Amino acid sequence: MKAIGCVGHLEKLKAQGRIKYLGFSFHDSYEVFQEILCAREWDFCQIQLNYMDTQEQAGLKGYGLAAERGVPLVVMEPVKGGSLASFSGEIMEKFHAFDSTASAASFALRWVGSLPGVKVILSGMSSLEQVEDNLKTFSPFRPLSEEEKAAVSQVADILRSRVQNGCTGCGYCMPCPAGVDIPGCFRAWNTYHTYQNYQLVSWSWEQALGEGKQAKNCIKCGKCEAACPQKLSIRKDLEKVQADLDKAKV
Repeated sequence: MKAIGCVGHLEKLKAQGRIKYLGFSFHDSYEVFQEILCAREWDFCQIQLNYMDTQEQAGLKGYGLAAERGVPLVVMEPVKGGSLASFSGEIMEKFHAFDSTASAASFALRWVGSLPGVKVILSGMSSLEQVEDNLKTFSPFRPLSEEEKAAVSQVADILRSRVQNGCTGCGYCMPCPAGVDIPGCFRAWNTYHTYQNYQLVSWSWEQALGEGKQAKNCIKCGKCEAACPQKLSIRKDLEKVQADLDKAKV
């Protein structure tokens, strides 16, 4: 964008009154976020943020930098594509201890809304019930109490405890001689178990990975395990990946 003069062109349009607020939407690492945010004085920026993705992309560190520079924030994915909207058992008990009628989604939205500097929260809704629940959450809006923040933190810990292995996605195991996308398989597997919802990984498992890159193609050569910094039992875990996701797909 800098090389083709995009930002300068937009600044001219703003000077002409054709743009009121000039900002950017972001999906990348914190380092890239820092570079863009500090490149000029922005009117706003949009980042992905929720109580599970505090270390992903710009994350809370990026939020803090924007707040420090006085840049208002628009937040997308506050409910993580719906994965923080539906729970059962011990998780809902923690939320219902504060409000027996509150939805899981309302706590995710209030977590984001409790951050100073967040001006707009985007929420994709697919039913009238979800629209009504979101309106209830923000009419009027109540920031999370310290007790509620602690409960949300406990929920995040419970979800993270469901991760099946410690794959960091570093890619040292790649390329696989058999064509298996090892980090991709583990990412789908861990996400599925974390949220116990196959729909969250169906596209990545069935389409992005597809038949050719799925775990079932592993030939047990062991090359990946010799290169893995985490010393994971990759071959055994790939067997579990295929079994679990095949079962979940049915």
